[in-house]
Amino acid sequence: MKKPSLPSSELGLIEQIQRDFGTSSSAVKLGIGDDCGILRPPAGCEVLVTTDLTLEGRHFRRDSHPPESVGHRCLARGLSDLAAMGATPLAAFLSLALPSTMLTTAAGQTWTAKFFNGLRALAELHSVPLAGGDTSESSGGKNALILADIVLIGYAPKGKALRRSGAFAGDALYVTGQLGGAAAELAGMLGRRKRIATVKTTEDHPHLFPEPRLDVGEALLRRGVATACIDISDGLSSDLTHLCRASGVNAEIEQEALPIHPLAAKLDAKSALHAALHGGEDYELLFTAPSSARMPTSLAGVPLTRIGTLKPRRSGQPLMTLLAPGNGPAELKPGGWEHFAKPSRHAKKKTR
Repeated sequence: MKKPSLPSSELGLIEQIQRDFGTSSSAVKLGIGDDCGILRPPAGCEVLVTTDLTLEGRHFRRDSHPPESVGHRCLARGLSDLAAMGATPLAAFLSLALPSTMLTTAAGQTWTAKFFNGLRALAELHSVPLAGGDTSESSGGKNALILADIVLIGYAPKGKALRRSGAFAGDALYVTGQLGGAAAELAGMLGRRKRIATVKTTEDHPHLFPEPRLDVGEALLRRGVATACIDISDGLSSDLTHLCRASGVNAEIEQEALPIHPLAAKLDAKSALHAALHGGEDYELLFTAPSSARMPTSLAGVPLTRIGTLKPRRSGQPLMTLLAPGNGPAELKPGGWEHFAKPSRHAKKKTR
């Protein structure tokens, strides 16, 4: 069987994308191939929109990350935002800037093809059609970088989308899955200083192939049990800060209740705790529910863990408190990822 040729021009790349991402989704009335896409959201629903930049050197490294992982992560970040609001994906739009060598050399063509393989695999898993986008040559000559901007369109019943601002004092605080795995896997990758050439499976790779919790988000919305929700992209401590400020509450976290990912558990105790609280990129959901609500131990096949309680906002009290065994309450400050922040000894090695 003849191997299909790889695109060597922008037009060829667009035609290849159109062939690979052809869709029969009823939600996409007009997809790739015209000046605009035309979407058809379900009746009685509101449209939700999120966008995420993926920049080489900041969110991935070509010499460390497999291209399939870069494509997967590019889409996963936006899908996780939709999951946090209980939304169902409708369509994706991708704008991609590539160095000229990515289409004129065999190595570049192969990288680009594998990038789209990773993106397409996740898109097919969650039935997300690629309905359009843009392509461009990035500037910088030999030092040019790859830039991908993904826009995700989703929908939710009118007035029902989950938000950060709906939590109340007395609510219980929950997380899905496990924490710290992405930070631990990234640290191991950067320590090796060698790109992983191939990955046999996307499972058990929390940094390379995170799993957006779309089914959990939709289930929380459908059950009407969650009062507020946010995805853990910047780290539990940072994203809990956003939720507390939006809802006007304080939070107490029980250290012993934190579900530590097996990769993080291999670290020393201090590093494991840091990865769980501040590591980020776990793309789990952090949500609140009334303490009286009967919460299952898992939802959509994903474990749920109660990690704390929300308290009334009081002047002079820490926004977040960590309750550690054998110690008194200690203030928990946001220590996750923040763009434009001054680098710390923890942030210097991050690729986010």
